[in-house]
Amino acid sequence: MNQTSITVNGYDISVMNKAKEEYISLTDIARQKSDLGTGLIISHWLSTKFTVEFIGLWEQMHNPDFNVTEFSNIKNQAGSNGFILSSKQLIEKTGAISIISKPGRYGGGTFAHKDIAFEFASWISPSFKLYLIKEFQRLKEDENERLSLDWQLHRALAKINYGIHTDAIQDILLPKIIDKKQSAMIYANEAELINVALYGITSKEWKKQNPDRNESLRDSSTIVQLVILSNLESINAMLIRQGLSSSERIKHLNAVAIAQMKSLFRMEITKVLKSGSN
Repeated sequence: MNQTSITVNGYDISVMNKAKEEYISLTDIARQKSDLGTGLIISHWLSTKFTVEFIGLWEQMHNPDFNVTEFSNIKNQAGSNGFILSSKQLIEKTGAISIISKPGRYGGGTFAHKDIAFEFASWISPSFKLYLIKEFQRLKEDENERLSLDWQLHRALAKINYGIHTDAIQDILLPKIIDKKQSAMIYANEAELINVALYGITSKEWKKQNPDRNESLRDSSTIVQLVILSNLESINAMLIRQGLSSSERIKHLNAVAIAQMKSLFRMEITKVLKSGSN
């Protein structure tokens, strides 16, 4: 679970990513009202009838394992005198996934899915909720911009390596006297060879399967695919200079693509596990 923070009205609010969903620290939001007894503040909010009904509806929409029977008992008691519901009780009794109780002095506390957290912020202070939403949106915009820059960097690297790749084709594969149409065919064939090795499909086949998309097969690549594409172009250039046939090269390139894909995914999983243990 990746964790970062945003600053709202001078308060640091932790934001945690779990299974591609954002959870915001209710504990940090509660400090905006009081540094003492944040758990009690959260419990009072959880105990209101409106909050119970809102969380129950959210859970039924997103959580197939939600214990509706146990939740009905909680709902019937919500709002009554002496009724107090903690985040831990809600999770244990109903299997709720909208709330996370994370142990630890630093980075721990009660987190809630952003849909729930915004409601809690509104209960604390409507103006604070507005500032929280604005800062959260800015965080997502920054993340999207970084992902876009990473993609553009790897796409540029792939294009640079494509130049190395075409140089090898020109030096080794192209006959000395050839017209533009024939040379374009050879370059296209080599590009499709790499496409098949990496994507398992040619660009022409991909276009037939995706007639409504304006981008090309390679422009639709993930960052991981672009990294491997860049490597395959360099390797293919080396194999061409070694004199290997296209049938030999595609087998070798496909094996490299599979091995690198597995390796990069293992690295990504390991990174996620490490960040989640911090």
